[in-house]
Amino acid sequence: MLRRALFALLIILAAAYSYAQTQPLVNAIEVKGLKRIEEGAVKAKIAQKIGQPVAQEKINEDIKTIFKMGYFDDVKVEIEAFEGGVKLIYIVKEKPTIIKVDFQGNKQIEDSKIREKISITSGSIADTVLIQDNASKISKFYEEEGHWLTNVVPVVKKATEDEVTLTYQIDEGDKVKVKNIIIEGNKALSSGKIKGAIETKEWWIFSFFSSTGYYKKDRMDADVEKVRNLYYNNGYLKVVVAEPEITVDNKAMTIKLRVSEGDQFRVSSVDISGNKIHDNASINKLISLAPNSVFMKNVLEKDMQAITELYSKNGYALATVLPNLVPDEQNRTVKVNLAIEEGDKYKIGRIEISGNTKTRDKVIRREIRLDEGETFDSTRLKRSYERINNLGFFEGVDMVPKPKYEDKTVDLDVKVKERPTGFLSVGGGYSSTDRFIATADITQGNLFGRGQYIKVKGELGGRSSFYEITFRDPWFLDSPYSLSTGIYRTSREYIEYDKRAFGFFLGFGRALEEYWKGDITYNFEIADIYNVDDTAATLIRDQEGKSTTSSITPTVVRDSRDNYLDPSRGSRNALSLTLAGLGGSNGFFKSTVDSAWYFPWGSSTFMFRGRLGYATEMFGKKLPLYERFYLGGISTIRGLGFGEAGPRDNSGDPIGGTSELIFNSEFIFPIVQEMKLKGLVFFDAGNAYEGFDHLGKLRYTSGIGVRWISPLGPMRLEWGYNLDKKPGESSSKFEFAFGSFF
Repeated sequence: MLRRALFALLIILAAAYSYAQTQPLVNAIEVKGLKRIEEGAVKAKIAQKIGQPVAQEKINEDIKTIFKMGYFDDVKVEIEAFEGGVKLIYIVKEKPTIIKVDFQGNKQIEDSKIREKISITSGSIADTVLIQDNASKISKFYEEEGHWLTNVVPVVKKATEDEVTLTYQIDEGDKVKVKNIIIEGNKALSSGKIKGAIETKEWWIFSFFSSTGYYKKDRMDADVEKVRNLYYNNGYLKVVVAEPEITVDNKAMTIKLRVSEGDQFRVSSVDISGNKIHDNASINKLISLAPNSVFMKNVLEKDMQAITELYSKNGYALATVLPNLVPDEQNRTVKVNLAIEEGDKYKIGRIEISGNTKTRDKVIRREIRLDEGETFDSTRLKRSYERINNLGFFEGVDMVPKPKYEDKTVDLDVKVKERPTGFLSVGGGYSSTDRFIATADITQGNLFGRGQYIKVKGELGGRSSFYEITFRDPWFLDSPYSLSTGIYRTSREYIEYDKRAFGFFLGFGRALEEYWKGDITYNFEIADIYNVDDTAATLIRDQEGKSTTSSITPTVVRDSRDNYLDPSRGSRNALSLTLAGLGGSNGFFKSTVDSAWYFPWGSSTFMFRGRLGYATEMFGKKLPLYERFYLGGISTIRGLGFGEAGPRDNSGDPIGGTSELIFNSEFIFPIVQEMKLKGLVFFDAGNAYEGFDHLGKLRYTSGIGVRWISPLGPMRLEWGYNLDKKPGESSSKFEFAFGSFF
């Protein structure tokens, strides 16, 4: 049996050898039809070699391999006699080149953003698979942006024999609204608390202005991490949050988040290691995470940041704190070890400024609280950022420390992006105090890039008019002294009289310390009291006619707010004293104390403000009516009319007081963060009195409001409710203001 099998195998091998010897040898290989593709690239794929007998199987395989290169529409092989053997001629037809890639129908997403997501460009081969694959990428991108009903169709048009254009026809469809967000598996934390922690929200009316009511993949991915962190912050170290399950039905989306909470862990101990510069006692003072307390990731991160800042504000710019968590699942506790890598002490190297196409370098440099060669200090670095940002000249400020390990220095790259600081406005508006207003305003907040401010403004309202020219130089003659000057003309209708005035002022100031500054201002004003009612109080009638005021006002301010326009932390405290009577017909002393404090709470802010004022006549002269304290309105006690919180004459009309006491409290929260639109709830209390001896009962109001940092400036709309309504007063008031917040 074995002999027969061996005999059969020999016969087969002999036959195969005899067949191969009868096939002609390949003496040459040629590739025809190439225009852009290198011949060597094609030949490298050919398995049939010169000197070998022609093999049909190899030729068939070569055709398949060349097709797989993706460059050709057609591949065929011809054989012709050549020098005693044969020549194999591979004839190819190249696919056309794409000379242009366009998009049509896209309105919600710009061309540039779509191009970032695709791999096909001008010069690419018009490969069907590649074209369709990129159509899928576009659809996927739209899906990630909330457009789940998008349809993308590629259209290829012949331009020449070897060139085509490619257009992706995009039917974006409507965005799919998030109708329901369902949380499953949660027991320890409520669904409401979890929903409150994520940025993706169920659709509501303000979703027209933001995208929170629509699905975005990047945001949803971040939300999954936020849910994890929420559980970590409540001690659930083993929490598992699954990928969101998304279903779409008739343009409405349901997002389902599944949570496996696990057990809650408590802290067994907190240890530190690696510290040499600072002893354990100094570091332990900064640690809030305590043994036997529920583990909280956010508290741990704050502790790590506090330790890092302890080092970085003393020159250790690269100090790091690495947490090592050792959970004990049986006892449901976790041991925390904070490993400190102190690093070396660094100094400030070069400070480079870029992006300031208009603003001069010196305007930015004088706000930087670090000098080249000084020891690195993260606290002063942060303060430098706040000061540059508070200039109001830039859309963005980025301060990038770049350590140089070899010489132990940190170069500081200050990158800014200029924004328009000029403002030209001719238009109208409405104020709850002055009714309809016509305005013309030309303002330049960064004159010639020097940081100087100039303003020319005219305002005509139903009850008042105001015209001014103001100039301010925060660094007069490149010195640390500021200069401010201006002239103005104003008129106003009060309840029982009218006033018109013309004046000018001149002031000088100087920074005293990091957060402190002082200034002194001289003001001269000519005023006229006219149209006095016959029934007006004697106090008013006695001041009818023209008078002059020559006053000097020193002011001291401490301002540590992180952002002057929209603060979230810090405080502003001011004391001003005005003395008039050294010249002029009016003589008085007037002082005010103003203190406002801001406390962050997540993305919201608490604000508490108190004001105390006092005024009295001096030198045997009069205290002008318009220098008295009139409380009531959007800038003092909201919900009350002008002067309603204070003394009145025999007719019941407000006449202002010689002292004031005001308290304001606010809770400010974001409505649409992208628009810088915020809401607030407030409570006000205060009153004006005749002297300090009469300080006593307060008037109370509360209400709600909306604030918007618009492209033209801050805008306020607030409704106040009078909690202690008096005869003749309204129970509530809507008030509107443009230009500044509290």
